[in-house]
Amino acid sequence: MINGSIVALITPMNSDGSVDYASLEKLVEYHIEQGTDAIVAVGTTGESATLPISEHIEVVAHTVKFAAGRVPVIGGNGANATAEAIELTKAQANLGVAAMLGVTPYYNKPTPKGLIAHYRAVAASTDIPQILYNVPGRTAVDMLPETVAQLVEVPNIIGVKEATGDLSRVAKLRQLCGDDFMLYSGDDATAREFLTLGGNGVISVANNIVPKQFKLMCDAALKGDVDAALQAEAPMKDLFKALFCEANPIPVKWAAHRMGLISQGHIRLPLTELSDEYHGLLLEAMKNARIEVQ
Repeated sequence: MINGSIVALITPMNSDGSVDYASLEKLVEYHIEQGTDAIVAVGTTGESATLPISEHIEVVAHTVKFAAGRVPVIGGNGANATAEAIELTKAQANLGVAAMLGVTPYYNKPTPKGLIAHYRAVAASTDIPQILYNVPGRTAVDMLPETVAQLVEVPNIIGVKEATGDLSRVAKLRQLCGDDFMLYSGDDATAREFLTLGGNGVISVANNIVPKQFKLMCDAALKGDVDAALQAEAPMKDLFKALFCEANPIPVKWAAHRMGLISQGHIRLPLTELSDEYHGLLLEAMKNARIEVQ
């Protein structure tokens, strides 16, 4: 089972828009050294929306190769068309991913019945564990706990990433889905509370740039050490907010570049690099989080 501190890894890119695989390898090594428990490749933070299928699969494959079995890799397989999600799923089946993370179909706003049919079809196309992903702020559809509960019986649907920030859902999901169903937070600002309420892990944006500190917080929260978790969280609180001053992953890619973790901070259109007006805000939050910048 995949627990704890999980990074929603950025996809480093060169100025011409191509993927910077040298920086990607460096990032994977960095997270292994820092103790990150698992890596999500080509999720929202990895700019899945602007990577064509062939490139998407190539990035996941390289991430698995660079990890070399030292840390589990979860491949993103979400799409707004079920057929495309199945294509992504089948293409990753032999890459060595430990699981896949599938965001709810976005833009077309499926009903609960449609969500259930979608995830059943994707899960049926593979034996690899599947993690549902609910982030209504980006998809315009909210997968309610009652809908998730109807997918628990699918053998290879093992958990859900819940990114609403609504902590009341932890108890509801646990009640409806049982103790063995994995609950992952997708909201850094409420992650500590999510874990203390019974969550299993956090798929995090901030983890890209504060992996050691984030793991300290997760480990303490999972052990029930509230004081230690609060102490670990404190220097990161401003960062959790600052990293969403513009659309993710704009701020975190800028921060990673300033830290020297990636050679360039390029991001694909229609997203653009961090506006000048937010540089000071993010630098101050990074300073408070004890991050050294170049």
